[in-house]
Amino acid sequence: MLIHSVYFWLKPGLTDAQRADFRRGVESLAFIEAVEKIYVGAPAATGQRPIIDDSYSVALTVLCKDIAAHDAYQVDPIHLAFVKNFSACWTRVQIYDAE
Repeated sequence: MLIHSVYFWLKPGLTDAQRADFRRGVESLAFIEAVEKIYVGAPAATGQRPIIDDSYSVALTVLCKDIAAHDAYQVDPIHLAFVKNFSACWTRVQIYDAE
């Protein structure tokens, strides 16, 4: 199993409608054949602690069967369209991959 965790920092000037559209775009990644499951969320209200980074806007966790599935996910037309259509919405993206 490969766990692909992506954190997005959205531009502060986005409207609520643009943010909702972005979230729908992220959720569309679930339709990629190489994806086993996705989870999409925002920072949880777990309280402030020095080790918690809740500065991001949207979190995406993608579960893939293996690295080959992850690699297929990266070049899938749905993923490429998401990046093309929504990259102007974020100021930063941070990715963590784990096996």
